[in-house]
Amino acid sequence: MAIATVRSPSNAQMEDLLARARAYLKPKQLETLIRAYQFGARAHDGQRRASGEPYIHHPIAVANILADMHMDHETLVAAMLHDVIEDTAMDKAEISREFGPQVAEIVDGLSKLTQVEFESHAEQQARNFQKMLMAMASDLRVIVVKLADRLHNMRTLRALPPRKRRAIAHETLDIYAPIAQRLGMNQIRLELEDLGFAALHPMRYRVLSAEVRKIRGHRKEIVQQIKAALKRRLRQEKIAAEVLGREKHLYSIYQKMRTRTQTFSEVYDVYAFRILVDTVDNCYRALGTVHNLYKPVPNKFKDYIAIPKANGYQSLHTVLFGPYGVPIEVQIRTRAMNEVAEAGIAAHWLYKSSAGEKVANSAQQRAREWLRGMMEIQRQAGNSEEFLEHIKTDLFPDEVYVFTPKGEILELPKGATAVDLAYAVHTDLGNTCVGARINRVLMPLRTPLSTGQTVEIITAPGARPNPAWLNFVVTGKARSHIRHYLKNLRADEARTLGRRLLNRELEAYHLKLDTVDKNLLKNLLEETRLKSLDALLEEIGLARRMAPIVVRALIPQARAEAAGASPAAHDATMPLIIKGTEGMVVSFPKCCLPIPGDPILGYVTAGRGIVIHRQTCKNIAEFRNQPEKWIDVDWADDINRDFPSEIRLIVTNQRGALATIAGAIADQGANIENIQMSDLDDRYVGMTFLISVRDRTHLARVLRAIRRLKHITRVQRAHS
Repeated sequence: MAIATVRSPSNAQMEDLLARARAYLKPKQLETLIRAYQFGARAHDGQRRASGEPYIHHPIAVANILADMHMDHETLVAAMLHDVIEDTAMDKAEISREFGPQVAEIVDGLSKLTQVEFESHAEQQARNFQKMLMAMASDLRVIVVKLADRLHNMRTLRALPPRKRRAIAHETLDIYAPIAQRLGMNQIRLELEDLGFAALHPMRYRVLSAEVRKIRGHRKEIVQQIKAALKRRLRQEKIAAEVLGREKHLYSIYQKMRTRTQTFSEVYDVYAFRILVDTVDNCYRALGTVHNLYKPVPNKFKDYIAIPKANGYQSLHTVLFGPYGVPIEVQIRTRAMNEVAEAGIAAHWLYKSSAGEKVANSAQQRAREWLRGMMEIQRQAGNSEEFLEHIKTDLFPDEVYVFTPKGEILELPKGATAVDLAYAVHTDLGNTCVGARINRVLMPLRTPLSTGQTVEIITAPGARPNPAWLNFVVTGKARSHIRHYLKNLRADEARTLGRRLLNRELEAYHLKLDTVDKNLLKNLLEETRLKSLDALLEEIGLARRMAPIVVRALIPQARAEAAGASPAAHDATMPLIIKGTEGMVVSFPKCCLPIPGDPILGYVTAGRGIVIHRQTCKNIAEFRNQPEKWIDVDWADDINRDFPSEIRLIVTNQRGALATIAGAIADQGANIENIQMSDLDDRYVGMTFLISVRDRTHLARVLRAIRRLKHITRVQRAHS
């Protein structure tokens, strides 16, 4: 089939595409590509882009980008049809019949969720990304087509209104450029970044572009001089090598100026070169040669050949003191490594030589490992938006390389802690870790790790994740597993509390949950559309359903009383006993910090469970008009835990006063959690102590001990 048989204004674009594809595809594959073009042209007939051109121009342009990367014919066909399901009447089944199930799966993976209604644009973005990631897990070509699609959209962004341009550019810099980097597709990443930068900050882009053009001419002589010196020395050592000068791209310059607070001249005064050789052995020989030519800058050497980056990138990096004192950045790699560095996972289709295939397959394997990690995070995430936040966290890794006690190398993002490392090794190791030895020294779990450290994780069988870990972990995997555990823990605690609340209400009818007629329970679950009794108890524990209302729906007698058929014996219900071990579903607010012995009330809050307030709390007043949300509560007799309480002092401003007060508090067996101080005038200082006590009696002893000290003008419990 010849392209001339297709009557369309897009013939010239198709001729370009076929010229590229003919270099590596078979005649039958080319025929399929032309058929896909005809299919897409019919489907998009009458549709136009924002620029006014026929819509089919866009799929052809995307296919052209992929043909430059030598992607297989199925990928090119999928590119030609990538908007068909979303924007036309054609469906997946029809594409599958015409072009096979693999093409149909790629196209479906690229189609947005348009039939579903979302509460916000953020949720829609997150759900669409989630769908695409799931498709990527089965076929990496989905993301290759998506990145080519995004690249062409960014190239033609000018046709859109400014607000939409900025939104798309923001998404590109936030998600798609980092994904391209993670998958090693450096050429696409660089162009996406520069196009995104130009659309998001047009004025800054123009200023930097002008500066680069202005200074480029002055640098040519130095660049040529250094390049000639490098070539000459490599030739003397009989190392066959290609030396290339590297131009820094604008977004990289802008980012360095912003994050390092450097001026343009400080960033741009670095001269960058790349040396390409044939073998790994020659990489290290070339490194020695350039270090002999120019002195290396200490601590600026990185070996990404021995320890490749997460995206499969391999190279030697070094910084040298060049002529006239200028710094020189040099990258040394094999040609196969260079192809993978530029094309990433797409190099799998591009490469035919065995050496290149091996390096490219390594990049693909690392991409699949990353995807498996992302799918694991997806299973743990509570919702699509939370999942997208975890993804964004993992897309910006400044790598840190650490060793396990067995000598295995693990890569983590910059700022990662021992907890991040534990979860990177295995979920169970993370869930049960209690400490870490860093270079054989016992260190806190929150200690940030540095490259080269050996880290041993200490575990305990009964240990569980700590909510405080969420304040310092940086990897999406660690964060999602901790949150998942806490959600399950909260659900268990909510079910336990829900059972207590329901039994408390049932006592008025001389019943317990275990003795309620099973048919009544079954009918109630059908009415409430809940799957199980556990689900109902969890709803009650989290205050999404009120126990008295559930009892009225459950027990015929309670229903009759609610309708006024008989007097309510309900008022005699015993208060709910608070033990302090209920977990996250019973909370003690900072507004009044109740402790055992205080008269208390419980306020039921949907999603949080029961919040315990002191009866004297000032915040109670605003809830008085919601009596149905209050619940009678009382302290258990055998509470065995400490509670926070706040005390305020006015003290004569004398040396040693703080130490004396702290000693008196410690003598009474109370812990000091926090201290705040403020100067009242030249003579007096205000102090606020947050301390842990068992109950009111314990607090009273602490207050008496402080009052006996010299220089104490006033001491009282806060919020009293």
